[in-house]
Amino acid sequence: MATPLFEIVDLHVAPAAGGDEILHGVDLTVNEGEIHALMGPNGSGKSTLASTLLGSPEYVVTSGAIRFRGDDITDWPPDVRAKAGLFLAFQYPQEIPGVSVRNFLTQALQARKGTEVSTIETYMAMRDWMERLDMDSSFMDRYLNEGFSGGEKKRNEILQMAVLEPDMAVLDETDSGLDIDALRVVARGVHEVRAHRPAMGVLAITHYQRLLHELRPDRVHVLVDGRIVDSGGPELAERLENEGYERYGA
Repeated sequence: MATPLFEIVDLHVAPAAGGDEILHGVDLTVNEGEIHALMGPNGSGKSTLASTLLGSPEYVVTSGAIRFRGDDITDWPPDVRAKAGLFLAFQYPQEIPGVSVRNFLTQALQARKGTEVSTIETYMAMRDWMERLDMDSSFMDRYLNEGFSGGEKKRNEILQMAVLEPDMAVLDETDSGLDIDALRVVARGVHEVRAHRPAMGVLAITHYQRLLHELRPDRVHVLVDGRIVDSGGPELAERLENEGYERYGA
């Protein structure tokens, strides 16, 4: 039996600064080439999970494990996880004045590959993906996310995912604040990246079923009060859209 691409095993998480536990034993497995969606109401622990998966120092794993290709990465720092092939698209991408998109991606790609990367090679890859994501090529010389609209920031996250070629991508409410046209561009970008890298796994964390119309996940999970309380196929997202989370006591 093949080793799963990505596993969350009985994960318990609390704030690093102290306080009550937020996640109470989350289990989730993503195999190569699968898209999983995680849905839940506000305050259910979705963004805590996303931050923990990429090693945020704001949270501490009190028990359980995170595994990537069979390796326990629970204690790996964020940069080591990223170099290994994990990617997080942020709900609120940070602005970095003074650092252009081009320079940021060139340095990130070198770190990801562990070797020198031609600036021409990076430029050509960026230009190609910018065309696919309806981004003006002038964006590559603008400072990272500075003055970008919400939709431009999210396109830029997908651009990073495309260029860095991760094996596993976590999309933390990438649909937040997007109109339907921008949402479709982002979803199309995810599909194009997966067409280029069909083995890539995706965990899409979202409030809304509309993103799932575009992404067409293999599995849908419901997170309530720090626990996965239900899992199923795409029809589960449809039911949540119609009925909400009341059946789970939320």
